[in-house]
Order: sequence, then C-alpha cells, then structure tokens
Amino acid sequence: MNFAKRIIPCLDVKNGRVVKGVNFVGLQDAGDPVEIAQKYNAQGADELVFLDITASAEGRGTTIDMVRQVAKEVFIPFSVGGGISSLDDMYSLLNAGCDKISINSAAIKNPVLIEEGAKRFGSQCIVVAVDYKYFGDLDSQALMTDTELEGRIVDSTKSLTNYSLWHVFINGGRVDTGKDLLEWCREIYDRGAGEILLTSMDCDGVKKGYDKAGIEAVSAIAPLPLIASGGAGCMQDFVDVFGYGADAALAASVFHYGEIGITQLKSYLKAHNISVRI
Repeated sequence: MNFAKRIIPCLDVKNGRVVKGVNFVGLQDAGDPVEIAQKYNAQGADELVFLDITASAEGRGTTIDMVRQVAKEVFIPFSVGGGISSLDDMYSLLNAGCDKISINSAAIKNPVLIEEGAKRFGSQCIVVAVDYKYFGDLDSQALMTDTELEGRIVDSTKSLTNYSLWHVFINGGRVDTGKDLLEWCREIYDRGAGEILLTSMDCDGVKKGYDKAGIEAVSAIAPLPLIASGGAGCMQDFVDVFGYGADAALAASVFHYGEIGITQLKSYLKAHNISVRI
C-alpha cells in the first residue's frame, strides 16, 4: 500500500516560547506556540510535534496548560514530548488533548516504559524520539553505506556494539549515553513502539539535507514508521529524505521563518511523484 508521506512542523518550546538553534545550541526565539500551531494547522501540515526541550534536563514535566491551549487550536494529529517518565504522565497529556506521546530520555532510562505505554494506550500513541551523533569522519560517512553499514544490518540479532559509529544522546542532546543507535532502534521496535522520531544532531539546523546514512540504516533495522528530523534547507531535501526510507519529514526553522511554505512544499513533492495529502 502506498501511504502518503507526512510533513510535520516541530515546535521546540523553552520557557513558553518556540525556539530554534543549530546543532541543539544557540537557541533563538521563534514565536508563540499557540499562534504557530494555528498557522501550521491552517497551512495543511499533516501533524505537529510539540517538544518541551528542557523538561527532562530540569527534572520537570511538560506544561499541561500549554498542551491544552495548542490542542484546542489544531485539528490534526498532535504529539507531545519532554519530561514524560510514567504512564500517569502519558495519561495526563493524552487527556489534555494530544494524540501521541513522544518519549526520549525516559525510554533510555526505563525501556519497559515503551512496552507499558503501548499496552496501555496502543502502540500508535507511542513515539520514541532518538537524538544521535555520528562519531567518525563525516566526509566519509557515505562510503560506509556500501561497506561497514551493509554488514551491520544483515543480521540484526548480532551485537552491533563494536561498530558504534552513532551514539544516542539524551536530555536535549546534553548527555552522550554511549548507546549504539542501531541497537537502540532495534530495541525500540522489539518493545512495540509505534514510530521512531530520528534526529541527527549533526544535521540539526544546518540546512544541508537530512542524514542519508543514518536514516537508511535505521529504516532497514527497525521496520516501523520513521520520522526523519534535522537538516531540511530546501524543498529538494524533502524529496531526498523520502527516498532514504523516511515515512515523514519533520522540520522547524525553514517553516518557522517562512523559508518554505507547507502548501508550496506539498505541491513540489506531488510534482516529484511523492504521495502527499493536499
């Protein structure tokens, strides 16, 4: 079945404001989350992702009131993440009006939470966000696709630790877990998550395209819907990322600052034979 590809604006929120940076640092104010959510709903975004980016690092939960306000203004699927560490947290946010829960740091610290969330609320509600960095020569990363990378995804039952070229980070990109990206994504799949939200910290905000090698590797080893994040700079980048195996493309700054309009982007994708909802 040919499912339509999804375009998903991301609202990274800090202190009640949408912010955007480069490589997870240098955050700049981008506006009011409720107003921005309304705009994207009107423009035809397929979904929204709302991330309270400092909640985990600050040891607090996501602001429920803001979630309620945003949820009142949108009529498309709406995911929320940041500081979620229990089934009660998930229930509170779903009850406040969101459609999906995104967990990141808590999933690493307590992987069973993925299973418990999927069992309690349905796997379609549970998105596991994965922030990662590449540890190697970035200029030679593409060469790995046909050599080392091929060996890594042939037998997913074998340990991949000796090939930890990508590390998973938590707490808004502040802490390197040392965990291998592909091993973790396979575990996410095995534990019953509904989607993976995959963010390349190297590509984040750089606007030079999504991470081809990482997306292809994860989509091969964890066959569940994949939201690619980090790197969108032009409309062709969205065409490319769907060719890498992504089911949805998430972006922030190009949408927030009006560099790419969602309506125009979808027309561009359709002209390039990408199935989208218009």
